[in-house]
Amino acid sequence: MLSRGVSWLAAALVGAVYGVAATIAHSFTIGPVPVGMILGGIACAALLVALRALTGDRWAALAAGLGIMALLLVISQRGPGGSIVVPNTALGNIWMYVAAGIVMLIVAWPDTRRLSELSARAAATQGEGR
Repeated sequence: MLSRGVSWLAAALVGAVYGVAATIAHSFTIGPVPVGMILGGIACAALLVALRALTGDRWAALAAGLGIMALLLVISQRGPGGSIVVPNTALGNIWMYVAAGIVMLIVAWPDTRRLSELSARAAATQGEGR
């Protein structure tokens, strides 16, 4: 249980680093295309998918997602010097919802290994019944 807790803590810290990097980069645009938001979203989604696939544990992905969201919310506040990393603009608001949606989608995605096990069991019971 201790190793699982340590892995969740590590996942939260890595998620926090990804959250800071993606949040700082989200406002980079080339013309009308929000390149920073696209790349930041891909990076955060890739981290969460990798954690979910490699650990087989949705809780590790949730810990990383909470790290992403926590740091996004912390650096969105007005700093002591008055600076704001995520201004109250359409792009800043969209980034907050995109990041939350990515975390929600990947953590809530059904475990496909269980589905394949269930379908294999169902096929075996149908084969026995014939």
